[in-house]
Amino acid sequence: MKELLYLKDAQLKDLIEKLFVGYKEIFSDSKKILDKYSIGLAHNKVIHLVSMYEGISISELLKRLKVTKQSLNRVLKDLIKLETIEFKKDEQDTRVKRVYLNKKGKIISDEIFQSQKKRIYNALLNSKSEEVLNFDTVLNKIIDG
Repeated sequence: MKELLYLKDAQLKDLIEKLFVGYKEIFSDSKKILDKYSIGLAHNKVIHLVSMYEGISISELLKRLKVTKQSLNRVLKDLIKLETIEFKKDEQDTRVKRVYLNKKGKIISDEIFQSQKKRIYNALLNSKSEEVLNFDTVLNKIIDG
């Protein structure tokens, strides 16, 4: 553990490269499914978030994606045209729109997940329990900043 206190820039750059390549590979696994529906990575991110946070508000989507209203609106319009999402007004505050995947959206979300799951599952399966727990802890610390 002491050697971590003396990480060199080259080692940190190597870690950043591995995170980048890992991210790229995970999303390249789902490229065929995205192409099948003529959607891209931005659509994939929205579908993922809506599947994880059913009934997420538009403002929460904007915060989580860190995109402009215009960018999100373009993606949402594409997903509406593809008939994958639906909106419902919030029961307490009717000004708030909530986003849900419909049946087709859930099918696409599951197809994407199944394609990405293989790589991650195999990596976790071929790791020790302690490695998996430590990896999860480090990822959460990276996310939290």
